[in-house]
Order: sequence, then structure tokens, then C-alpha cells
Amino acid sequence: MSEEKILLAHGSGGKLSHDLIQKLFLPLFLNPPFEPLDDSAEIPDQKKRLAFTTDSYVVNPLFFPGGDIGKLAVCGTVNDLSMKGAIPSYLSLSFIIEEGFPIELLKKIISSIHATAKVAGVKIVTGDTKVVEHGAADQLFINTAGIGWIKEGVSLSSKNARPGDAILLSGYIGDHEMAILSQREGFQFQEALKSDCAPLNDLVQKMLDVCPAIRCMRDPTRGGLATILNEIASMSNVGIVIEEEKIPIRESVRGISELLGLDPLYLANEGKLICICPSGAEGDLLKVMRSHPLGKEAHLIGKVTEENRKKVVLKTLIGGHRILDMLTGSQYPRIC
Repeated sequence: MSEEKILLAHGSGGKLSHDLIQKLFLPLFLNPPFEPLDDSAEIPDQKKRLAFTTDSYVVNPLFFPGGDIGKLAVCGTVNDLSMKGAIPSYLSLSFIIEEGFPIELLKKIISSIHATAKVAGVKIVTGDTKVVEHGAADQLFINTAGIGWIKEGVSLSSKNARPGDAILLSGYIGDHEMAILSQREGFQFQEALKSDCAPLNDLVQKMLDVCPAIRCMRDPTRGGLATILNEIASMSNVGIVIEEEKIPIRESVRGISELLGLDPLYLANEGKLICICPSGAEGDLLKVMRSHPLGKEAHLIGKVTEENRKKVVLKTLIGGHRILDMLTGSQYPRIC
């Protein structure tokens, strides 16, 4: 690596994040469960197939329309397990708290964690708390780990996409990042924006009940829809074409994105999923998704192709085509 210091962009989920993983971590830690680089690792040497994931949460502000750092931590961990087809079961929580943090706010966050875990049907079974000197952390950081069990016959991975497959998106993109930006920067919208932060495990299991042959699921968090599709195209060595007119984006999100010079396709989400399924299965899956509260606005947005391998192509509203590359860094820092 040519950089001598870590930059904010290294944590954005973009190209610098991937370079950091590929050049620093993978040479030392690569092993079969780690190698697919999915949202969770599958541990095969068990009577049942075990999925295991970990994540850290550093959102600013801690409270935002539709959620808070506690809800985000549970949903993010549950969703990473769900994207592997696992049924989330147990979570750990570790808190790094800055000296002087109000106990009343900590109570609110812990209550939110409890409520979200109950909705998701998971148990918090272990944890840790550290307090650091004032100025050594930005209020509160949360680290999680989660485990769940994968049903027989289910095999989800970013390496599974095949030419001809259909690409489904569960709903509006960009709500989460724009809700946080509005809270942080004091933006006012005619349409009140809320984060889409939600546990997706119930929706995922209903989709797998209808189509166990789903190839891949991913939640487009840091880096958004475009970044995750680039990861899938690269891991599966396929091309991806998506249609701009079929991607659901709220007018308020589109408008403020244009004002700030942001691209909605790279905005973070915390309650949406991308599904890649065999051609012909999309009809039944869309029916199930649209019957669920978290998939009411699901759309077929594109397909997997043999052309333009390892690239994502956007068919624009005017009929043109442009490459959706992976951003080097982040459009805006500290979203999740």
C-alpha cells in the first residue's frame, strides 16, 4: 500500500476499503470460510451449517429519523446473517463509551437494542463495555457479532450469479443516508424522510421458502446499490445491466442528491436487499416480496449478462449506457 496513514475513505466501502482488505488483511487471514468475502462466513465443519459475522457502528448522529445506533447495530448484524440465508439466533454487543456520555442517552439506546432484538427474534447473549477518556472516542461506538444457522438446500454467495439471472431490489434506495444527512445538517424536506433501518430476516426466509435456488442476496449498505453490484459482478465474473427507470428512488432523495452533487445509487441503506435469482423465478419472488411490509416497493431492476464481465452498466432514462464504477472513497462520511 502506498498510503502511510488510514484515511476516512478507507472506511467508506469504496475502492480504498477494498484495497485495504485485499492488500493488508487477506494475505494474512485468507481461509476457506473467509474467501468468498460475503456479509457472513459459513463455517462448514458443524452438524449444521453455521454463519458468523461481525460489524462495528460509528454513526453520527447517534439518533436519527427512523432509528438510532442501537437499532442500527442489531439490524445490521441480523441482515448480514440473513444475506447468507441464515436464521439469526445470537448476538454479542460491545460498547466503547466516551467519558461524560449521558447515562440517560445510553438507557435509550439499550432500550432500542432490546426492542429491535425482540422484533428480529434474536437473543443478546454476551457483551462488553469499555469507557475511554474524553476525546478518545466520538461519544459511543458499538461492535457486534452474530451467529445463525443456514437451512439445508440454501447456498447464497456473491460468487453464484450466472448470465441470464434476474436482479431484484426490495424497495426505495437512499432513505437511510438522506435521513441521517437531514438530521446532521439540518436539511428540511417537504416529505419527511426516515431511515429504512429494519431487520430483514423474516422477509428473507419467506423468499427462500418460495425459491430456495436464489443465487445471492446482499444488503446495499456502505457504498449503496452500485458498489454491491460491482462486488457481485467481480466475484462472479459476470456483467450486470440495470435500468435507471426501474430503480425506486423517492423524489425528495433524488432532489437533495442533485442539490448536493450526490448519486443516489451510491447512498447507504439499512433495510433493503438485492436478490439475484434464476430467470423465471422473479415473478413468484416479487409477489412474496410485495406482500411483506419490507418489500412493498420491490422491483425487477436488471439482469446478469455475459458481456462486460466484472462491470456494472446502467441503462439511462434517455436510452444511453454508462459504467457504474466503484467509488474510491465515500460521498459522505460516518453514515453506518
